[in-house]
Amino acid sequence: MQRIVSRHIKCYRGWDRRVKTTVTGRHPDAVPEEGPGDPAIDTRIRAGDAATLCCTGAPGEVPAPDRILCHHRIPSQGAIRALTRAVHSPTPPRRRRGRPARYGPSLRTALAKIWEAAGYPWSVRLKALLPLWIPWATQHFPLSPQVERHLRTISPSTIDRALRAHKRQFRRRLYGRTKPGTLLKHHVPIKTERWDVTVPGFTEIDLVSHSGSSAEGEFIQSLNLTDIHSGWDESRAVMGKTQTLVRAALDDIRAVLPFPLRGIDSDNGSEFINYHLFRYCLLREIEFTRGRAYKKDDNAHVEQKNYTHVRKLLGWDPYDSPAALAAINDLYRNELRLMMNLFQPSVKLRRKTRVGSRLRRVYDAPQTPLDRLLATAGVDRTALQPLCDLRARLDPFTLAETIDRKLQHIYRLSHHGPIRATRHPLPHQRFHIHRIPSRTPLAAAAR
Repeated sequence: MQRIVSRHIKCYRGWDRRVKTTVTGRHPDAVPEEGPGDPAIDTRIRAGDAATLCCTGAPGEVPAPDRILCHHRIPSQGAIRALTRAVHSPTPPRRRRGRPARYGPSLRTALAKIWEAAGYPWSVRLKALLPLWIPWATQHFPLSPQVERHLRTISPSTIDRALRAHKRQFRRRLYGRTKPGTLLKHHVPIKTERWDVTVPGFTEIDLVSHSGSSAEGEFIQSLNLTDIHSGWDESRAVMGKTQTLVRAALDDIRAVLPFPLRGIDSDNGSEFINYHLFRYCLLREIEFTRGRAYKKDDNAHVEQKNYTHVRKLLGWDPYDSPAALAAINDLYRNELRLMMNLFQPSVKLRRKTRVGSRLRRVYDAPQTPLDRLLATAGVDRTALQPLCDLRARLDPFTLAETIDRKLQHIYRLSHHGPIRATRHPLPHQRFHIHRIPSRTPLAAAAR
């Protein structure tokens, strides 16, 4: 055997303390020792020598394994094992570990179409709305009995995996336009404890501004009302945030609710904390409370609906025209309230349990607001029966297409005038920009 000097060049010791002893090693021309299933041997044999090894040489010729051994410097036993694998399974199929896939591409396609038409709900809500949407889905795209059966038995976690390639997340910052109100502020009590109601009628209200990047001038606001017990939601659009307009919009919402309005809880904005609304609630025996200043968690129910029912649909574009006001109210009063309250299930938090340093939240089964009202004792069924009959006749896919068509019309009515910087800005307006209406050709000719 040849003596080879060890080369521990990158040893942690210093250069004067490196290992200088010799070790015993194999000769560079020696045949390497065979290893258990070397992939390099399989690759070299499959490169073109499998056919040669399969042939039987003439008398006097060197046996095929010996030729491969001499040419590729492969141990004989390793060549024989690699030859056997190359002949019997030239390209061994890669087996998928675990259980075989149960749901195919047809189910993922149908699930994505329902998910898109329903407004991209999360998996637990999507699982709850599938029984309502599947009977109508067969009228819009082909659905085999096997796929329909799988859609009724699929779990929420499997829905997440099936829709993983389709999901897209959009995150945009929401800027508030609330100004504090001081009138009658101390006459409206503060409510901070958790809502523990068993009957519908106790609600939270809030305004969502559609001002775009500038709060100057008059623009449209969306008044959003959410019932705590059932999750029933109603919205109305108003021009500006004057006290009389907000009170009139609340009165319009109160007239279409399928249950009596028992209480409202708002923030500290001057559009709510004023004499008009205070007297309105006092005369109609409606409980009026407010949250703490700068604490959005006190109105968590309506803050969530502000995004899912208003901001997610209308976006952050500015709307300030009477035509846009009429179009938004037409959507709020008709298709949107039916879609959200009759066909969109939601979950409710039942309890929170602290486990070590983590907080474990337990939710109830997803239900639509109409189903929650039907399951509540003491609710007037005569007011809910027309809604049940209407849901049995409505096609949710056609309803979703109508909502999309009206939203496209609303988007075209958004204000997109030229942008310029404010002249002589104040210190807090130094980087502020606002939109100005574009000049019409008639006005340009007049100048």
